[in-house]
Amino acid sequence: MTCAGECIRLVRQAGVRAASLIAALAVSAVSVWAQDIEPRAYSNIPLDVNFLIAGYGYSEGGLVTDPSLPLENANLQTHSTVLAYARSFEVWGQSGKFDIILPYAWISGTADFAGQPREREVSGFGDTRLRFSLNLYGAPALSLKDFMSYQQDLIVGASVQWSIPSGQYDDDKLINIGANRGFIKPELGVSKTWGPWTLELATGATIFADNHEFLGNKTRKQDPIYSVQGGVIYGFRNGIWVAFNGTYFTGGRTTLDGIEGDDLQQNSRAGVTVALPVDRNHSIKLYANTGVVTRTGSDTDAIGVLWQYRWGDGL
Repeated sequence: MTCAGECIRLVRQAGVRAASLIAALAVSAVSVWAQDIEPRAYSNIPLDVNFLIAGYGYSEGGLVTDPSLPLENANLQTHSTVLAYARSFEVWGQSGKFDIILPYAWISGTADFAGQPREREVSGFGDTRLRFSLNLYGAPALSLKDFMSYQQDLIVGASVQWSIPSGQYDDDKLINIGANRGFIKPELGVSKTWGPWTLELATGATIFADNHEFLGNKTRKQDPIYSVQGGVIYGFRNGIWVAFNGTYFTGGRTTLDGIEGDDLQQNSRAGVTVALPVDRNHSIKLYANTGVVTRTGSDTDAIGVLWQYRWGDGL
C-alpha cells in the first residue's frame, strides 16, 4: 500500500473509531426528562467535529416529564422525538463539547390524582436543554489524524446542563410536556479503560427553579435531586460497543404553597445501550432501560433508537 493509501486508511479507521466514542453525545437525547442513563459521557473525541442527532423513544408507565407529580396507578404512554446538535472544541488543551437538545413528545393515558381518575392527551415541544462538557484530565485535544494513536487510560471530566422552560405547559393541567421551570445540573465523571473494557462513574445534582403557575397560581418548589451513575462498557474491534449502566437518585421532595409533600425520591434504574457505527459519518444507537426500585415516580420502561451524522475537519 502506498503512503497516501495508508494515510487514507488510518484516517478512515480513526473516523470509525471516533464514531464508536462520539455516539455517546446522543444517549440522553430522547429520554431528556428522566434521570438519564448516559454511557461514555466523558470520552475523548476529535476536535472541530459537528454532530446532528435525530431519534425516537417510547416509554410506558409513569410520567417521564415530571416523575415527582403525585400520580397513582399511572398508565401513560409517551412517544418522543428529538433533534440535537453538538460540536467539539479545545479548552485549555483538553477536549470539550457543547450540545443543544430540542424534544417533541406525545403523551396519552390515565392516572389517579387525589383519589380521582384523570385522562390526558397532549403533544408539544419539551423544554430545550443546553450542555457544556469539559474533560479535565486524560483527554487531550487532538485532530482526527492524531486521535488515531490516542489510547484512553483515565479520564476525569465535568459538565453543566441547563434546562430552558420553553416547552408546552397548561397551568390548569397536571400532566404537561414542559415543566414551566428551569434547572441546572452540574456533574463530575470518571472513566477508566483496561483493554476493551471501560468502567465509568459519575455523580451530579439537579437544582430546580420554582414553578409559580402550578394548577393555576400555586407555587411548587422542589429540593435538589442527587444522583450517582455507574457502568461497564465492552468495545469490539469493529467499533461496536455495548454498555450496561445503572443509576440511583435521591431527593426531589416538593413543597406546594408551603406544604411539604410525601414524595422523596429514592429510585434506581438500569439500562443497556448498543452503539453501531455504520461508517465514519453515520452511527445508530439502540437503548432500553427500566425502573428497578421506585419510591416516587420513574416507574417506567423505555426503549429508543438514535441516528447520528457527523461532519467536520478530516471527516
